[in-house]
Amino acid sequence: MSLETNKIFAAILVAGITASFSGFLATQLVHEHELKENAYKIEGVAEAGGGPAVEAKPEPVLAMLAGADVAKGEQVAKVCATCHNFTKGGPNMIGPDLYGVVNRPKGAHEGFAYSDGMKKKGGNWTMSDLNHFLWKPKWFVEGTKMSFIGLKKPEDRAAVIAYLRTLSDSPAAMPGASDIAKEEAELKPAEPAKADDKAAAGKEGEKPADAKAAEPAKK
Repeated sequence: MSLETNKIFAAILVAGITASFSGFLATQLVHEHELKENAYKIEGVAEAGGGPAVEAKPEPVLAMLAGADVAKGEQVAKVCATCHNFTKGGPNMIGPDLYGVVNRPKGAHEGFAYSDGMKKKGGNWTMSDLNHFLWKPKWFVEGTKMSFIGLKKPEDRAAVIAYLRTLSDSPAAMPGASDIAKEEAELKPAEPAKADDKAAAGKEGEKPADAKAAEPAKK
């Protein structure tokens, strides 16, 4: 056997020993363990064993409108300018002209081809409804053509609604105390079930041990 052959054989042997030792070392140093919770939380999905998912809702904003920054709302609304016009008598674009949108009937702006979902929604664009729509359009109007993902910060939605309110010859009145209370009650976060309540629910329908003992034996 030549010297070169010996060198090749020795190199292969060393590589094999090194790979085996590395695998053994890895199993000793790294231990798998199950995560207590998902590293990335998906909206609307419950954690294993954590009970039913809590329905996601937008935060109420009507109480914020009186102090909302209209100038900020105009700046935030620029993200909508690629699809909407904001001027009186302005043309429809990908979306309808938004001048006078507050309290305007849904799906009723002249000359715009609305989705069936928007036509069926009904009612007027109240400030509360605008809060829902700006939070997540496709959540509020199923089948809407609007692909905008939404504004997640309540202060941004309040500012935009305050700005849209000014786009009118006769701006709508600010929400009253009853409107604010109604919205806050509607959008109040659901309280998670308590451990005692879960335990009681799990035992519902079970008979006490003494009641079971009192039952006559079946023949």
